[in-house]
Amino acid sequence: MQKLIQWIDARLPIVDAYNKHLAQYYAPKNFNIWYFFGSLAMLVLVNQLVTGIWLTMSYNPTAEGAFASVEYIMRDVKWGWLLRYMHSTGASAFFIVVYLHMFRGLMYGSYQKPRELIWIFGMLIYLVLMAEAFMGYLLPWGQMSYWGAQVIVNLFGAIPGIGDDLSLWIRGDYLISGITLNRFFALHVIALPIVLLGLVVLHILALHEVGSNNPDGIEIKKNKDENGIPKDGIPFHPYYTVHDIVGVAVFLFIFCVVVFFFPEMGGLFLEKPNFEPANQLKTPAHIAPVWYFTPFYAMLRSVTVDLFGLPAKFWGVVVMGAAIAILFVLPWLDRSPVRSMRYKGWMSKVALAIFAISFIVLGYLGIKPPSALRTGLAQVLTTLYFLYFILMPFYTRMEKTKPVPERVTG
Repeated sequence: MQKLIQWIDARLPIVDAYNKHLAQYYAPKNFNIWYFFGSLAMLVLVNQLVTGIWLTMSYNPTAEGAFASVEYIMRDVKWGWLLRYMHSTGASAFFIVVYLHMFRGLMYGSYQKPRELIWIFGMLIYLVLMAEAFMGYLLPWGQMSYWGAQVIVNLFGAIPGIGDDLSLWIRGDYLISGITLNRFFALHVIALPIVLLGLVVLHILALHEVGSNNPDGIEIKKNKDENGIPKDGIPFHPYYTVHDIVGVAVFLFIFCVVVFFFPEMGGLFLEKPNFEPANQLKTPAHIAPVWYFTPFYAMLRSVTVDLFGLPAKFWGVVVMGAAIAILFVLPWLDRSPVRSMRYKGWMSKVALAIFAISFIVLGYLGIKPPSALRTGLAQVLTTLYFLYFILMPFYTRMEKTKPVPERVTG
């Protein structure tokens, strides 16, 4: 066996890769609960890929057969109901884990130098994940799938000049039809997963090149012993591989409770109109995207004024796109001399709290039907969302920070 491993390693350096990325990759010894979510994101990604592969074996990507094939999976395929619920619950779990993973990055400054590229790859993963979720959202071919896709695709029509042609190009038809379903299926099961996996690999490689951040925001590579090993670091394997098992166990317990007892989550994970087949002649009373898109949907609806001769719908699309795009430049907006929120001033802490609350409330408003009060509140919260980033270069430079210790504090 040893000779076989040596023979393979001489041609494909598996052992070197194992040592570099696990056994001899030294991570800070003060990781806390917030550092579970990176490995949990990998776990959910595997769940989505595996369950997705099995679902495609019984799915029919046509307008005539899509809804019936989902019913067939749920009722007649052995354990099909479990696969479907694992996949649908996994989609929501993926976004929950990713949002918490991103929030940890905001708290501990994991986007600051030299980790800008890690953040960029992470944001690209988030963008592809949104596209992947949107494509998959149409596949059940239920009422909300059909009309939700109709609304989202029609938003591109607000772009001056090319909008109508762009919407037609995305749909492949003048309305959401079987052609749209078929191309969304191809993108959902082949193209986007390949891109997503490539970005995940690049994200991890970039992380292991510069090293992991920690709750103190201290570079452990700057303090090494005589053997060149960080004094405040421990090998990722076996310490954190075993450590993450605790987080995985807790996550799987919660995940299984949802899958077996609350797979629809009151209509948040699986909307009630989606249990009706798509009907072009019957519009649902209230059309809203899945919960993980609703913060941006609320921002889009909050724009109600025409400006510079362009309709409010166009500016809503611009605001929604800008809300995602501004996250990409975050590493260059933070001018604080320290990384971690532990040592930043009160202005950064208040700003982050307001930002998080605004995002959550916007998500709630995006689910609800619009009203004058809700639209006004969404406008205020959208403004606060953007002010968090726009004012960051000023309050991070002005505020008084605490001294950062030389070694990690545990």
